[in-house]
Amino acid sequence: MRWTLKPKPDSNKVAELAAELGVDLAISELLLQRGIDTFEAAKTFFRPSWSDLHDPFLMKDMDKAVDRIEVALKNNEQILVFGDYDVDGTSSVALMASYLETKSTQISTYIPDRYAEGYGVSYKGIDFASDNDFSLIIALDCGVKAIEKVAYAKTKGIDFIICDHHRPGKNLPTAVAILDPKRPDCAYPFKELCGCGVGFKLIQALASKDGTSVESLVEYLDLVATAIGADIVPIVGENRALAYFGLQIINSNPRPGFKALILQMKKEVLTITDVVFNIAPRINAAGRMKHGNYAVSLMKETNFESAELAASEIEFFNTNRREADKRTTQEALLQIENSDETKAATTVVYQEDWHKGVIGIVASRLIETYYRPTLVFTKSGDYLAASARSVSGFDVYNALENCSHLLEQFGGHMYAAGLTIKEENYPAFKAAFEAEVSKTLATHLKTPEIKIDSNINFESITPKFYRILKQFAPFGPQNMAPVFMTDAVLDTGYGKCVGEDQTHLRVTLAQNSGPKMVGIGFGLGEHLPIIKNKTPFKVVYSIDENEWNGRVSLQLKLKGIKP
Repeated sequence: MRWTLKPKPDSNKVAELAAELGVDLAISELLLQRGIDTFEAAKTFFRPSWSDLHDPFLMKDMDKAVDRIEVALKNNEQILVFGDYDVDGTSSVALMASYLETKSTQISTYIPDRYAEGYGVSYKGIDFASDNDFSLIIALDCGVKAIEKVAYAKTKGIDFIICDHHRPGKNLPTAVAILDPKRPDCAYPFKELCGCGVGFKLIQALASKDGTSVESLVEYLDLVATAIGADIVPIVGENRALAYFGLQIINSNPRPGFKALILQMKKEVLTITDVVFNIAPRINAAGRMKHGNYAVSLMKETNFESAELAASEIEFFNTNRREADKRTTQEALLQIENSDETKAATTVVYQEDWHKGVIGIVASRLIETYYRPTLVFTKSGDYLAASARSVSGFDVYNALENCSHLLEQFGGHMYAAGLTIKEENYPAFKAAFEAEVSKTLATHLKTPEIKIDSNINFESITPKFYRILKQFAPFGPQNMAPVFMTDAVLDTGYGKCVGEDQTHLRVTLAQNSGPKMVGIGFGLGEHLPIIKNKTPFKVVYSIDENEWNGRVSLQLKLKGIKP
């Protein structure tokens, strides 16, 4: 692991902000690193408010989208709410459909089948709309590249409104309205909304035309917060406010479907991390293992008893997902080990019977062992389908774009993408992708990195310090949980390996005459000799709370140890 200490802000500015806010220098330093350099900026950061949300009509085509939906509602047209099968897509559909159902009985939902239709807007979905007299499709978390499909819908008399957040291509579909902050011609101030976030801006705009305040839409924000966490978008600006209020709903008055999932977790207060690692995988499991409709039904359900039944089905899918994930990862690792590509710049593996629903998870797992841009392929109808995952700092979407002459279809983000390819093009694509990454992947990006916010002493770690740190949440990209380094620490004699396989490390550390700190390092058992040789060492960690026998204490969550 590379340890990278972030640049230290100007000491005068650190002192000035600390005095203005009445906080420790270490807190002031963390705020300045995040671009928070005034009292007002700190107030906005620590106390998100509804005023942090932008006027939805600043988004290109918002007026057109609202006008078209108002006409459809007035004329009692049938509206089909269409979305992708992942968390962002299904939560977007649940949000939009739930809101529109308060205005009309002519609302239906459609999630494409991951296996029969693949990602995004589908011809089968358009045919379904045509056969059932839908005149308007609202597509969420997809559609900005669906040029041919939107044109096809037009021939059948079906209008499209697209709510997307993916990068558009050079040309846009001929939709009535395309809401996408990443459009080059869109002046919307915040570019990092997820698909559900764009959907929320649309219902905010619709509500404002009725004279309804955005605060009255708070009941939908548990969906938006879940999508923000699951889609790994930056939790800054508007996303921070949406996630902040959404987490309040999740913890105080969640919709029945979420309540049923949360009861299985036995946690009193959920953080965005809990949402990402507990709620989101279960919602995702429906689309991965069975069908995304199960997730939409769970999130739209208003009766708690019915929600409990739906949640138990989702739990069954999630168990199957975990088993398929584990098996496929083992097979993929074996494939790499038995090849001559362990030193390659990329990981590209293929097996035709791998479950399409877990290849993205498996790609992430492979990066834990072979830290490099990764593609996992499986057979999908007449084509091969792949999920791509990247390493920190490398844009895998750009790499795929430079190999696009060999692809049938692709889309995604800097760190995650999906694609389809003709089977005969697989060898050529694999070689082209390896060549492209070899050429563009900087040497330092080939080693995992721990980014360290600040070098502090143990004496700085007080209950007050931690109370303020907790207010930095919700954490996520561009506002990660602070990571600290402390030098010259010693083991007090209690360090030992723990866990079933003795791979984890539990320590009690001291630095000079400061307080002793208990730490746990998952997967750091191999570092036991460093702490046992009675010489000082340095540690990197985040700070959290440990509850034992009703007593809550601060502990270090160790990320690395070096002599």
